[in-house]
Parts: sequence; structure tokens; C-alpha cells
Amino acid sequence: MNLIKRLGAIVGPSQVLTDPVDLDPILTDWRGRYHGKALAAVRPASTEEVAAIVRLARETGTVIVPQGGNTGMCAAATPLSGRPSIVVKLDRMKRIRAVSSLGDSIAVDAGCVLAEVQAEAAKAGRLFPLSLGAEGSCQIGGNLSTNAGGTAALRYGVMRDLTLGLEVVLPDGRVLDLMTGLRKDSAGYDLKHWFIGAEGTLGIITGAVLKLFPRMAGRAVALAKLGSIGDVLSFLALARAEVGDRIGAFEVMNREQVAVIAEKMPQVAIPFALDADWFVLIELGDTVADGLPALMERLLERAFDAVLLSDALVAASEAQAQAFWKIRHSVSESSKAAGYVVSHDSAVPLAGQGRFVTEVEARVKALRPDARVVMHGHIGDGNIHILAIIPPVADADERFRQVDVINAIVDEVTRDLRGTISAEHGIGYANIGRLARVTDPVEIDMMRMLKHTLDPDNLLNPGKIFT
Repeated sequence: MNLIKRLGAIVGPSQVLTDPVDLDPILTDWRGRYHGKALAAVRPASTEEVAAIVRLARETGTVIVPQGGNTGMCAAATPLSGRPSIVVKLDRMKRIRAVSSLGDSIAVDAGCVLAEVQAEAAKAGRLFPLSLGAEGSCQIGGNLSTNAGGTAALRYGVMRDLTLGLEVVLPDGRVLDLMTGLRKDSAGYDLKHWFIGAEGTLGIITGAVLKLFPRMAGRAVALAKLGSIGDVLSFLALARAEVGDRIGAFEVMNREQVAVIAEKMPQVAIPFALDADWFVLIELGDTVADGLPALMERLLERAFDAVLLSDALVAASEAQAQAFWKIRHSVSESSKAAGYVVSHDSAVPLAGQGRFVTEVEARVKALRPDARVVMHGHIGDGNIHILAIIPPVADADERFRQVDVINAIVDEVTRDLRGTISAEHGIGYANIGRLARVTDPVEIDMMRMLKHTLDPDNLLNPGKIFT
């Protein structure tokens, strides 16, 4: 019995996709830059089926590439090893296993879409705070595999901080059940952290227990204009001093980024003239609704008194608050439409953020005066995405040469400031060389040792993170 028939015996013949029309979107990364090859895409419906698929792959020497919503930025879910491969799609695994209001936790399958988990938490009167632009299509397994951050990381942390337990199918087909949901557990190594951020190279995450939080009874959202990155950082420090942990988000965009949104997505309303260098979207939230608008007004008044803001708007309704957030969530789509995007996901300590932004922009513009340097991100946690949008280059070799020179500029500044090239997007296939350029060789060697120990045959997502 050949591999395809044996896979069909596990999941059902209709859940083994081999038609090129069905495979094409699965084999192409979200940015459309990489197209892989696979014998099939397999859609299991349970952890037991995933385990059976892994055992079969091990028996036959077949590579497995796990894939969630395929919304990643680094081709981590694209089969590019050149070896006989199958893609394991987890989109049928969408079960909400349990919700505990008392324990403030939710247990879910890895194929659950992020927005669906948010909605289930809301039904229970709770909040699952991870929020990002792709939340309507990205899946929890992918969020875990890339240690996603999003716009609420300043207050709630990244996926690693939001995870209580995991269920993982190991490379030998065994199931590691860590779905206890305990808040405290000092019994040896905390193994779940091996798999969060591992991009499917150490095991296939099939389930998770996630933290829930009290729902916000109210929020206040404002959009402000500032003259420099220094003013932005001073405004952040002032906000922390004035309102503390009521800051739900502190998002930043430079003028060029907002201009790209205005040009490429005219349906997104920009309420300001583009006459400031920086724009900050700040949201305050609390479990007590009263007083938030007044708190926001007082914060903005203090910022005006300190000559940090040139203008600001406070959302007068929930619809206007959503309109402000629509601007921020339009950055990826608009930038993609503006040209060839050389994107970066660096994070540096806040003390070095001003130098990072100004030095990278100056050096990229000196190299490519025709580049549009756009920036957006979560400055409160040190993560500003710097994108160089350059005119399309037809010759692939020349395009990659130009991209590597721009990447080298960003990486050099990131390394000098003791930062990371990947705050939340991962390494995947696209950033292997960049990781080696910035990361301590001892750290990479430790990752290799762990990979070899768990997956000695290199069958789980090979060629990702490191060669």
C-alpha cells in the first residue's frame, strides 16, 4: 500500500489533498515569495490521527511540515527541504475542549482560529488577549509555534506568557500530554517551553491550555501625533507613570507608514493631516468602566503640557475606536501593495530604541534613496517593525542581493544593541542567515543539540530556524 493510501486510511481519503489546485495555496507562503513541493496535504481531525501520521512518516522517511493558518511572514510552514514531504494541516482540529471561569483558562485544539478562541472566552465573560491583524485566519498552533506577540503584549505578554499547558505529538509519534493547566508547577523542567517558538521543528502542537483574564468593562482609545521617536518614548514613560497597567496597547506608526495606508487603502479613514513624524495609538482598559475617558484626557493634557504631542483625538464612540484600530491593522496589507517589502521584526531594549530607529532609517536611505522606510509596531515592548519598500526588481539574484544588504544594516544595529531579529514572527526559512548573524553561536548550538535529540532523523520541518 503506497503512502497516499496509507494516509487515507488514517484520516479518510477525502482528507488527503493531492490535486495541484488544492495544494497551490498550501505550498505558497503568505507573502507569495516561496513555493514548496509536497506529495500531499493531510488534514487530521484528532491528536490520535496526527500521531498515526507521524509514525507513518517516520517509518517511510517522509518529512512533515506542520501548517496552521499559513499567515506567517518567514515561510516557516512551507515545504522547502527538497525531500519527500507532506504538509499536515490542522484546520479540522477546532474543538474547544473546556472553559474554566474559575481557573481563568481555556483548553483548545491547535487548529482553532484565534478569533474563535477570543469569542469563546467572551461567552464565558473572560478575555483571551492575544490580538493581531491575522486573528481571523491564524490558528492557535501557529501562534504557539511562533510565540506570537501582537498588540496586547505590553500588558499581557506573548504566547509563552499566555500558555498554561500543551499537548504535543513528538517526532517518534508519542503524545506528550502537558494539558494540566496548573498555574504553579516546579516539578522539574517546564517542557512546554521547548515547543513554543520552535516552529514545528521539535513536535506538532495539537492542543493548548491558555490563560484567560477578566474582560475589560470599558476602554478609551486615542490617536496622537508626535514629532520624534524621543517624544514617543517620553510619552510612553509618562503614560506608565500616570495610568500604570491600564495601558492595554501602545502602538506606533511613522508618517511614511500612515501615508502608505492612505494611498493603498483609501477606504481606511485617516483623521489627521500627515504633518507629524510619528503617530501613537494608545488604548486604556479596566475592569471598572467609570473614569477611563477622564483618565485618558488627563494623560493627554499632561503630555501636551510636556510638549510631547502636537495633536490628539480621543475616540468618542466604539465605532471610532474601531476605526482608529483599523488604521493600525492595515499596515501589512497596505505595505504589501506598495512595492517589494523588505520587512524586519527586530526588538531592542527600550533605552536603545531611539538609536535603532534613527540609525537604521538613515543607513537604509543612504543605500537606497528610492526606498520608502515605513515603521510600525509595539514600542512598549521594544518591537518596532522597520520595512524598506523598494521598487520591484525583476532579476531574482539582484533582488536577493539588495535585500541581504538592507537586512545586514538592520542586523548590525540590532546586534550592537543586544537585540533580536525576531520578536514575534519567527525565523522559518527566510531568516536563517540573519539568525546566525546576530545570535550567539553557543545559543544556536544548544538549539541544534535539542533538535538532534528529539528528531534525530530530521523529519519535522527540516531547513527551518537553522540548516
